Amino acid sequence: MKIVILGAGIGGTTLALALQRAGLDFTVLEQADAFGEIGAGVQLSSNAVKVLARLGLEDRLAGVCCEPDAHKFKDWSTGETILRTPLCPEVREAFGAPYFHSHRPDLLDSVTAGLEADHIRFGFKVESVGEDEDGPWVCGADGEIVRGDVLIGADGIHSVVRDQIFQPHVPLRSGYCTWRGVIDAADVADLSVPISSYIVMGPKLSFVFYYVSGGRRINWLAMGPTESTMRESWSQTAQKDELLKAFKEWYEVPTRFIEATKQPFVTALYDRDPLDTWIRGHIAVMGDAAHAMLPYHAQGAGQSIEDAWVLARLLGKNDESPAAALRRFEALRKDRADRMIQHSRDAERWYHLDDADDVGRRNARFRRYNDKASFTPQQTWLYSYDAEKAVEGTDQDWQALPAW
Repeated sequence: MKIVILGAGIGGTTLALALQRAGLDFTVLEQADAFGEIGAGVQLSSNAVKVLARLGLEDRLAGVCCEPDAHKFKDWSTGETILRTPLCPEVREAFGAPYFHSHRPDLLDSVTAGLEADHIRFGFKVESVGEDEDGPWVCGADGEIVRGDVLIGADGIHSVVRDQIFQPHVPLRSGYCTWRGVIDAADVADLSVPISSYIVMGPKLSFVFYYVSGGRRINWLAMGPTESTMRESWSQTAQKDELLKAFKEWYEVPTRFIEATKQPFVTALYDRDPLDTWIRGHIAVMGDAAHAMLPYHAQGAGQSIEDAWVLARLLGKNDESPAAALRRFEALRKDRADRMIQHSRDAERWYHLDDADDVGRRNARFRRYNDKASFTPQQTWLYSYDAEKAVEGTDQDWQALPAW
């Protein structure tokens, strides 16, 4: 069986590595000329790290990632921690794997280091995709046809496979945008910020930050409303003066981080409604191509990694045809990913409350839960998921949890 994967991002390369470890034949087609990812941060919760550990990557990741002690929700004006939920070491003890913060290039390097180079084709521009009596095919911009027994669209939010095989691309504008930057931790060392995961929520705006690259860098994201029709692309640069003006009334950390950033970037926030199906014949989509979601629960990469493991394991089972394996993949994965799309939309509202009374009520609720110093039911539903147990049908404990 030959598997063709479109896209060499985190999801596509994780799938490729899992297929390689299973001894399956595959080819990855990537339009870029080399591996490369936007130099931002990515959060890897326990559900994703379990997969990466099974691929033999945990020790390598531990050397380049950071392991935060907690999620800390902070008041925007004072910097007071109003809710703390534990991460290190409690998350490893509770859910069987750590919680990592990674610089995206470090993660991609870790995943691709073990891939055999002759399975990757760079510079392949896709013109069209389809399936005929001989199986699925990909046509390049130069007219070259690549065929396989299975075609997987791991080609991201602007997926050609999704657009041409499933549903037309209809991005849904959220009305918010995200600014981002990565700074050298040494440039703000005087702030003495511990290695944690920070979420600061104020009126209309939010600010998220955490260490990456073994503590040498800090990744930050700021989110707020926009009336512009800017593109969904991280190639757009942002003006520092505008950001500093937006956060001038906040406690000092956001403004110090923005000032220390050489060049911030900005993108509009869009998502997509869940697809009716991820499978058509011997063609499937996964990751952002199947379930692009807003960033508020930091699960975009994690859900792609879960997809990759489940899909590779099912394709490697000798007792299932490729088409049956794809149908089983959708049955195991779609409900969880669709729920994350909706929960991420819901989170956008309470991240950016406008009314002062609503902000006060939200923060009071956080303070009440802060006394419990444990995992929320939502975190338990997210982090306790085990992709291998899902494949083997031994995830009864997770299935018994209240669906978020």
